Amino acid sequence: MEERFITSTLNRRDPAKENSLRPPNFAEFPGQNRVKEQLELFVRAARERDEALDHILLCGPPGLGKTTLAYIIANERGTKLKSSSGPAIEKPGDLAGLLTSLEPGDVLFIDEIHRLSATVEEYLYSAMEDFFIDIMLEQGAGARSVRLNVPRFTLIGATTRQGMISAPLRARFGLNMRLDYYDTPSLVEILRRSAGILGVELEDSGAEEIASRCRGTPRIANNLLRRARDYAQTKEDSVITGPVAAAALEMLQIDRDGLDEMDLRILEVIISNFNGGPVGLKNIAVSVGEEEDSIEEVYEPFLIQRGYLTRTSKGRVATPRAWSKLGIRRATDENTLFDVK
Repeated sequence: MEERFITSTLNRRDPAKENSLRPPNFAEFPGQNRVKEQLELFVRAARERDEALDHILLCGPPGLGKTTLAYIIANERGTKLKSSSGPAIEKPGDLAGLLTSLEPGDVLFIDEIHRLSATVEEYLYSAMEDFFIDIMLEQGAGARSVRLNVPRFTLIGATTRQGMISAPLRARFGLNMRLDYYDTPSLVEILRRSAGILGVELEDSGAEEIASRCRGTPRIANNLLRRARDYAQTKEDSVITGPVAAAALEMLQIDRDGLDEMDLRILEVIISNFNGGPVGLKNIAVSVGEEEDSIEEVYEPFLIQRGYLTRTSKGRVATPRAWSKLGIRRATDENTLFDVK
């Protein structure tokens, strides 16, 4: 199965760097208070009973901490974590290898679980409910199955597209948690912690500047912190102040509303090429030269949340706020646009 990757520069994932900044426990995990409070309670109860946790489904846009929470859950529960991704588990044998390597109470983390093949998903049902899998050996008249018992484990699935998970699989998760974009105070706290780990001198004004432009996403905040560190090191005195952070972000073409070059290109294409929409995702992707998955999973959620874009049954439509953002207003003739910049 061919795996498609999200190519957004801002939200690009670097596991090695993420691991160095990943908080090890709930106490050091800022934001997501409702989700964190519930998970902390369930983990504590399972630990006191010495039982495996219920299976957990974590949903939300990329970069909000789904993987980090999986590691924290395993750490707080005092068990090991094995991780994989939906596209990497191509056949039942791959799943069997993962499950039989687990010990009682261990956590199996599957990222992008909505991309599991239908065949693998069928085998996962019995593993989640009854803790065994039946592997078919050979084919045809001589086919036979071998039952493999697996220890009681906790499956943590992460997905950016909950709607693509089949109803039978979704129903087998005991806990369904959705992560939302972070507010500025939580992001400032994350940036301060990251700056301490990276050995960066970060002033409050610098942290607030980055937090206000990182699209409510910790991964992007940490990526921007590193770029601001590079800018401060080469052009300033290695201290990230408010003006230094602003200059670094302007160099990266990230405006004060957190919109980057691709966000603006998407809005400009919808308005200039299609008179504000409605327009299909494929047309937008071809026009801006970006993958459809990237637009739908990385850029659209933020643009919709901030009121620049809406989804309709006929396609994407730019809102009046998007027209105002680009300094363009509709003319009385629908085929004419006026630039009011």
